[in-house]
Amino acid sequence: MGKKGEFSRDSGILEAIFDSVADGIFTVDSDFVITSFNHGAEMTTGYSADSVLGKTCSDVLKTDLCRSDCPLKKALEEGQSCMRYPIAITDANGNKVTVSLTASSLKDKNNSIIGGTITFRTFAMLEELHRKVQGITSFQDIISRSNKMKEIFSLLPRIAQSDSTVLIEGESGTGKDLIARAIHAISPRKNGPMVAVNCGAIPDTLLESELFGYTAGAFTDAKKDKPGRFSQAHTGTIFLDEIGDVSPALQVRLLRVLQEKNFQPLGSTRTINTDVRVIAATNKNLSSEVKKSFFRQDLYYRINVVKIVLPPLRERKEDILPLAENFIDRMNSIRKKNILGLSPRAIEAFMDHDWPGNIRELENVIEHAFVLCEQGLILCQHLPDSFLCSEDPPLPDPENNTLEEIEKKAIRDALIRNKWNHSAAARELGIDKSTIWRKIKKLHIQPSSRPDN
Repeated sequence: MGKKGEFSRDSGILEAIFDSVADGIFTVDSDFVITSFNHGAEMTTGYSADSVLGKTCSDVLKTDLCRSDCPLKKALEEGQSCMRYPIAITDANGNKVTVSLTASSLKDKNNSIIGGTITFRTFAMLEELHRKVQGITSFQDIISRSNKMKEIFSLLPRIAQSDSTVLIEGESGTGKDLIARAIHAISPRKNGPMVAVNCGAIPDTLLESELFGYTAGAFTDAKKDKPGRFSQAHTGTIFLDEIGDVSPALQVRLLRVLQEKNFQPLGSTRTINTDVRVIAATNKNLSSEVKKSFFRQDLYYRINVVKIVLPPLRERKEDILPLAENFIDRMNSIRKKNILGLSPRAIEAFMDHDWPGNIRELENVIEHAFVLCEQGLILCQHLPDSFLCSEDPPLPDPENNTLEEIEKKAIRDALIRNKWNHSAAARELGIDKSTIWRKIKKLHIQPSSRPDN
């Protein structure tokens, strides 16, 4: 548990601060020596309070600003709060941890500055706060703010328990496979196998043997028996992706499996019973395909017991930024980078883009940006050429900007991230709602303003 040094015992105000352990909080004296270190600070940095009390804060946090533009030094000199967002600190294991940080001066009863406090929270905490404030719902690692998706999420538990055949329709890249896996994961068959087959990626001549298996001698290269995907999925779920691409001849065999719950491997007269749940998916409108005689009507009725239609990303643009942030977090972990997010201009480009490739395209764009962006924010120059995105203005140099300009940018960026929701931005920055309203008015921050204004 965090500890307080001699300095904190003389200051009753810190008792209230240390009651809150969600954020990392520590105090320093006028020489920047750490005098108290709460539990939240221990959890974020990996340092115990005993190991840091008596050390200078720069020796613990090791940020790039410690010696060039220390926010705590400015707070002590000017006697007010100084926000820096975001900042990368170094934890006990040598890893970079991105936090939002606020430095404040600490005064005694005579209003004399006797030290300072640092309050910080990690991006993981901010992400959780974002989800609560912005109404983001998560289901089996699928995140969405869209009402359409939330309606689907609410139905999935009942669909999963039914064991009925499910048809998932949606454009390529909308996450049909994720929905199928989510259904399996919460179904009574969750302890059985989940076997996926992309019917559109396998030639029709091979797909039959892939699904139903074959016996030795069934064809020239069949040296020994091989079980098919239906056998492998026994007691579990088989996911038939892009079922709309299956030929009419193979559709007949699939219909028999669904009707009679059995099949025969190629080259065999032995009938094998199957106990699988079928989830099918397609990027086509199968009802239209039936009318064109491209898809069997009887098979359509068999797989269309429960239908889920996933909306394309262009119809749920409120999901673009949460999904982008999720992919950035994932890529940071994989690539061992410290990309902080999207720049304001990149955010605008993302929101204006039509996303024909849907979520898969969004993930690919983030991966593309990670190749070109070494650190900091993803800028327009890091996006594919297909994006209509003008160059971002140069990022401000803290050494050449006043505290007011830096504060204005921090508040404005938080407002952009939170879609100009003042309450959400205030929570993210760790300030009161009344304070952000006052700052917006004082600093003349408008939705149309730019960092270079």
